[in-house]
Amino acid sequence: MKVGIIGTGNMGSILISALIESLAVRPSEMMIINRTVKKAEKVKDQYPDIKIGKTNNEVAAFADITFLCVKPLEYYALLERISPELTRDKLVVSITSPISVEQLEALVSCSVARAIPSITNRALSGASLITYGKMCSPHKRKQLDQLMSKISTPVVIDQSITRVASDLSSCGPAFFSFLLQAYIDSAVEETNITKEQATQLVSEMVIGMGKLLEKEIYTLPTLQKKVCVKGGVTGEALKVFEAELGPLFNHVIERTHQKYDEDCEAVDRQITKQY
Repeated sequence: MKVGIIGTGNMGSILISALIESLAVRPSEMMIINRTVKKAEKVKDQYPDIKIGKTNNEVAAFADITFLCVKPLEYYALLERISPELTRDKLVVSITSPISVEQLEALVSCSVARAIPSITNRALSGASLITYGKMCSPHKRKQLDQLMSKISTPVVIDQSITRVASDLSSCGPAFFSFLLQAYIDSAVEETNITKEQATQLVSEMVIGMGKLLEKEIYTLPTLQKKVCVKGGVTGEALKVFEAELGPLFNHVIERTHQKYDEDCEAVDRQITKQY
């Protein structure tokens, strides 16, 4: 199976490395392109057998599955340009949430899908959020599922929960990295522990907690119960969380949905204008 990646920014480069290092795709069966050529060349330095396309059309013509890893407002012009190469035996995949599969199907005649990755996929872990177009062939669904299963746990979602699913899966690592860094900084500020020691302890804690959940030894609620001892320190600390956390995450989800709606409206305006 030949794979094309248009756009080698943060998520594009994560997909490239994950697909190659998981052995889902051989470097010689992947063609990439980026507007800034040096970024694509940097990827080739890491994987010498990978191909760099001269044009987006060349990548689309080469690939059985083409991942579009560009900004939402770049989609219309890109798809208009490469649509002659997207024959019915091809699959084009968007990785960005504001672009719906219905919009993709209105622009191209091939099978379409959306696959929203997470930075955790770089470690061949975590979820990827999959939405298939109504006209996506069973064969192409199987191909995409096989690819994404090599680097993640594919979770098929409906358009209606795209944003919140992305918050939990794709944005989650950034959100909780922020909280954990604040936890580390507070520990250093309030005690004599060094930043290096605190960082090591928190990092090991997160890895260990992940393994407990992965092995289904505990759930999130049972983890709290197991760590808390009646009248102990952890219980006292959790009272602070209950008192001070408040509607923080409600506000986070409200803000991400507000931005998502703005992005979707901008995409809609652009597509409507073109028509």
